[in-house]
Amino acid sequence: MEFTRKIGVLGSGSFGTALVKMLVQNLPSVHWCVRNEYVKGHIELRGHNPNYLTAVGFDTKKLSLTTSSEELFKECDIIVLATPSIYLKPYLENLEFNPEEKLLVSAIKGIIPGEKKIVAEYLKSKFNLGFRNQGVIAGPCHAEEVAMERLSYLTIATVEKENQEYLKACFSSYFIRINSSTDILGNEYSAVLKNIYAIGAGMASGLGYGDNFSAVFVSNAVREMERFLEAVYEAPRDVNESAYLGDLMVTAYSLFSRNRSLGNLIGKGYTVKSAIQNMNMIAEGYYATEAIWQRAEELNLDVPIIDTVYKVLYLEKNVEKQFTALTKKLN
Repeated sequence: MEFTRKIGVLGSGSFGTALVKMLVQNLPSVHWCVRNEYVKGHIELRGHNPNYLTAVGFDTKKLSLTTSSEELFKECDIIVLATPSIYLKPYLENLEFNPEEKLLVSAIKGIIPGEKKIVAEYLKSKFNLGFRNQGVIAGPCHAEEVAMERLSYLTIATVEKENQEYLKACFSSYFIRINSSTDILGNEYSAVLKNIYAIGAGMASGLGYGDNFSAVFVSNAVREMERFLEAVYEAPRDVNESAYLGDLMVTAYSLFSRNRSLGNLIGKGYTVKSAIQNMNMIAEGYYATEAIWQRAEELNLDVPIIDTVYKVLYLEKNVEKQFTALTKKLN
């Protein structure tokens, strides 16, 4: 395929860095908006990100680096959003662009603070950006394994087949396989939900629950996810596919999972505040839990796992007592 559209990545965290690694495998150049001048200068001088996935080296001749989201949007036709959800609004706040001329692809797995919306909903309301000009990158895929070039699978969700095929060509490589989907909202909501369930799985691990319970926990979580997705956005989907169940499993079980790590600390006795302070990366599930719980309440949904995680994180309920109660609701 001839790569005629300019593509850029907004965000220099672990997944943003991993996405750039994928793109430079195929593209002659990649635009990259990084956090600050220090990160920009370090990449230009040393050829790697000083803060995340530091072992990943880049051919700097293929990178066009900036710290300005305005410059990124001006230069690129396709922008991949890979910054944590809590930082997205400041990046986009003062931007002006023609929504018909851009394709915005979210790799963010969180809720926009103060909006109670996933990224796709926020982009639609703020910029009048229709779903035909949006996409979602879902897992199951940990940035750390991409850095090691271990075989990984992505799911790219778009409405337009042409966009899907173009993105597939951009990201595919010998260690990256691409699945396709048209379920933009379902893929993004499931990516948010799996982080909440991973916090719960980590809590259970920290409390000393074993593999037998973990299997039951994840089985119930995927059924709970299905109920939530159908209530929020009913569409033809199979939650047993990799983008839903697979992403849930890897986030709930993997030692790379920051959401599981947060839950594990809380299960071991850390307060929520101290557990968050002990993390060196952002656990998106913490910030998403309150908004997702409120949405479930509005829809009158039976979501005992989300309810349990919410009570521990936001109501300061005792984690051991909450999980004792939860075990009686699972099957």
